[in-house]
Amino acid sequence: MVDARLKSFALAVGVLGLDRLTKWLVERDVSLSADYKIIPGLFDIVHSENRGVAFGVFNDSESQWRTLLLIALSIAAVIWVSVMLWRAKRPDGLLCLAFALVLGGAAGNLFDRLVAGRVTDFLLFYIGEYQWPSFNVADSAIVIGCGLLILDQRRGRHTVRQTRSKTDTR
Repeated sequence: MVDARLKSFALAVGVLGLDRLTKWLVERDVSLSADYKIIPGLFDIVHSENRGVAFGVFNDSESQWRTLLLIALSIAAVIWVSVMLWRAKRPDGLLCLAFALVLGGAAGNLFDRLVAGRVTDFLLFYIGEYQWPSFNVADSAIVIGCGLLILDQRRGRHTVRQTRSKTDTR
């Protein structure tokens, strides 16, 4: 049976591949001024380029250090998540899935920064005048993975509390 960690690394490679494929399709087929309404009033496919981080933070910065700093932070994140995944004391399904999503997403955005100095975003959700900043598959994987890590932590505490209360003989 294949170790859960190895399956997680394989899933991370799959997330990276899906991220690269979708970005390549958008870069190839969607102009920077295009706006394809998929669900009018809710969801569009767009093509935007983000040189900053989440929500366009640092996007307007002209500093030559911006890209280098973001690449360094991304490399550190990929290494940290890889180590956390490999050293997991209880590599169960939820924990491994969470780390795989974060790792694949971080690697996807790191690839973009290394190759182009920017990240391609294309998923745009909005309601009326209110819109969420555009994002991509890698961003989605990171957010979902972090959410699963929070759930895993809460589940772990709950399990510990149940175990203690069952063994508590006071």
